[in-house]
This record gives sequence, structure tokens and C-alpha cells, in this order.
Amino acid sequence: MTAATPPRPDQPAVHSVDEFVFSVPDLAEARRFYTHFGLDVREEAGALALYTHGHPHRWARILAGPSKRLLWLSLGIHAEDAPRFAQRAAALGVPAAAPPPGADGDGLWLRGADGLPVQLRVAGKCSPSQPAPREWPPAPGHGGRAPSRSQAPATRPLYLSHILLFSADVDAARAFYEGVLGLQLSDRSGSDIAFLHSPHGSDHHLIALARSGGPGLHHSSWCVPSLDAVGIGAQQMAQAGYTRGWGLGRHVLGSNYFRYVRDPWGSYAEYSYDIDYVAAGQAWPAADHPPEDALYVWGPELPPDFIANHELNAH
Repeated sequence: MTAATPPRPDQPAVHSVDEFVFSVPDLAEARRFYTHFGLDVREEAGALALYTHGHPHRWARILAGPSKRLLWLSLGIHAEDAPRFAQRAAALGVPAAAPPPGADGDGLWLRGADGLPVQLRVAGKCSPSQPAPREWPPAPGHGGRAPSRSQAPATRPLYLSHILLFSADVDAARAFYEGVLGLQLSDRSGSDIAFLHSPHGSDHHLIALARSGGPGLHHSSWCVPSLDAVGIGAQQMAQAGYTRGWGLGRHVLGSNYFRYVRDPWGSYAEYSYDIDYVAAGQAWPAADHPPEDALYVWGPELPPDFIANHELNAH
């Protein structure tokens, strides 16, 4: 990633998922899951904060609650766009939202798609400004090209690539994220799933939307630098007891290799390698794809409840 400011789009647009916040009923189990996943999990003000090792940005927070539930999104914007967003929201009649308990009141709070509170706040760009790294290094001191199992490092993700949100109406949610927040369509499959990127430069999708009976967080996706890191991550999670999930496989839309690991509450954390990148100002050839292309090129069959929204009973 770089700190360079990309060219300005004609309309204001969010540049990053600055933070996503959700609740779970067991913070100790959440700490265990995300620590084994390879994140830097810290306690902050009674909540868990998710960082990637060696990176200063806080990507997510986990609060204690009666159930697993997506609470709000904080999206990063450039300072010069703040008044333009306020004007656009007012012109389009987007209702304001009160900051949820545990959130700060900074920036502009809107009632987003499916009633989800969305905060627009001035922040540095934390979405990638260049394609993700692709490493194929030989192991030092080893004659073959495969890493030695005895010396293979644990997988530690580099940064948050994207999140996938459930929505009762993907087309209506797109109207909010595109028309109000300035994201742009990368690809979709009818009204079942849509992938949106930032015109400031981001991975193929910064936010994805999947049809369900209501809102929720399906998965967070974390960039790793090699296919070996995906496999080693899957192995380290299985050794920790987290054997349920999907993959290894490769997506069609976004092109990335993946392993999804199911958390104790029915959602997923994804190891992602080699996802497509949409540069700032690039005209991406968005298309409507058949359902068989919406998920994967190759990989195991989907788990029966992979697209189940376990948050529905929490709303």
C-alpha cells in the first residue's frame, strides 16, 4: 500500500472501509478465533480491536452483546468531500442516524441500506493503492521450491481486503452504496450478489452485497501474500479446532484464491490471495454474470449453510 492520494473522481466517494464493528456473545472465544487466524487482537475500552501485525490501522472492533450482529460501518472519506457528502445526503433525502452505543459522534452518520448505521469520517486511506503482493519465494537453505514445513511461518494477514454484507434488497443497497457513497460496480449476478470498488483505487471489491432476509455480516476478507499462506492459514485454523469452512478454491469474480474459516457464530473470515485490483480512475468492465460464475472456478462444494444469515434472529 502507498499513501499517495489518487486522482479525484467527479463525485465524492468513500475510499476505505475504515472500520467495521460487530457484537458477539463471547469475547474470549472471539479473541481465540481471530488470534489463531493471525490477527493482532487487542483489548481496548472493554472491546476487542482487530489489527494486522505491524500495521497501525484498527480494522474492526468486536463488542460484547447477546448475539453476533453487525452494528455499524465507519467508512473513510477525504476531508474536502465531507461537505459534498452532507449536501448529497440532504438532496437525496437520506435520513440521519444517531451514533450507536459505543460509537463516536464524529463525521456524518446516515441510515444506510437495510437500516445499518453508516458513519462517514475523514480518515487516511487504508484500502490498498496498488495490487496486493504476490510472493513465490524459494525457502532459504532448501534445495526445492517448496517451503520447509518445519520452518514455514504462521500466516498473518496484511490488511483487510473487503467485507461482504447481507441485504434484503441488493438493488436497493446498491443504490445507496453507489448513489450516495460513490462506490462503483465491479461485477454482479442478477439481484443476488454485487461487488463494489472505490474509484480512489481498491481491490476488486471493497464492499460486496449478497441477498438475504435482512442485514448482516457474511465475512471479512484478509489479504495474504501467497497461495502457501492461504494453505498454511487453513492448516493453522484446523489445528486450533476451526475445521469448518469452504475452500481452498478460486473465485471467478475478483479472481482470488480463498479459504473461508467459519467462526463460532456462523459467519466467516477469509484468507484471500491475488485478488483483482481496480486502480484509481480505471474504467472496470462491470458485467452481469450467470449464477455459476458468481462463486468459484474450482473448489469443494459449498457447505449447506454457507449463505445462511445467522444474524436474522438478532434483528
